[in-house]
Amino acid sequence: MTGDTILEADRIRVVFGGLTAVDEVSFTLRQGEIVGLIGPNGAGKTTLFNSLVGLQKLTSGQVRLMGQIVSGQRPHRLARLGMTKTFQNAALFPDMTVLENVMTAALLRSDLKQARMKAAQVLERLDLSPIADADVTDLTFPQKALVEMARALATEPKIVLLDEVMAALTPTEMDEVMGVIRSLRSEGLTFLVVEHHMRAIMSLSERLIAINFGRLIVDGAPAEVAAHPTVIEAYLGHGAAGESNHA
Repeated sequence: MTGDTILEADRIRVVFGGLTAVDEVSFTLRQGEIVGLIGPNGAGKTTLFNSLVGLQKLTSGQVRLMGQIVSGQRPHRLARLGMTKTFQNAALFPDMTVLENVMTAALLRSDLKQARMKAAQVLERLDLSPIADADVTDLTFPQKALVEMARALATEPKIVLLDEVMAALTPTEMDEVMGVIRSLRSEGLTFLVVEHHMRAIMSLSERLIAINFGRLIVDGAPAEVAAHPTVIEAYLGHGAAGESNHA
């Protein structure tokens, strides 16, 4: 069951020199939704993500979080307001353990003792407790991605933007991560997800937002979006519709 509108992107536009990377994209997210953002490489997904969390300045448009205009706010301010993102290339502190990395995020709302407890709880939730004391430089890429997700959760967010968190995971690992995301959604957490694994994004998302060349193509149910002719041509490939019928 989804709740009130939590995030609104209103005619977001980002221009780099003469290149329009995001071209007046508008959409809303409601509390408790899992929404996928898809599009081919270079479609503007990363720029759109970064503009929502204050890593990229808007040329025009507005971002509203729980009704409050947050355009232009710095990422740490948005994290305190309840919106954070993971990074595709996990930006972990290399001289810290897994637990210490997650603690740095928990310190946003807690003192040191509370942050340690919170970090331990998040690691347990993601089945990462066995590597809590490991150096992050010794982790596999999938493990680093999960620690990046743990850090996002340690900020006690209301909405999380997940950027390729399932890259390099095995199908079994993907299913486990999707189970965690669905469980967190059932507690009211909202997710906007960029993911190239179509099986994962189709299975996980209740809605899909498809963009190409910085423009919104379609926003709707996964089956509707996957069947959209422009999406098939731009993202899934010319033969995708026929192939999916035989899957």
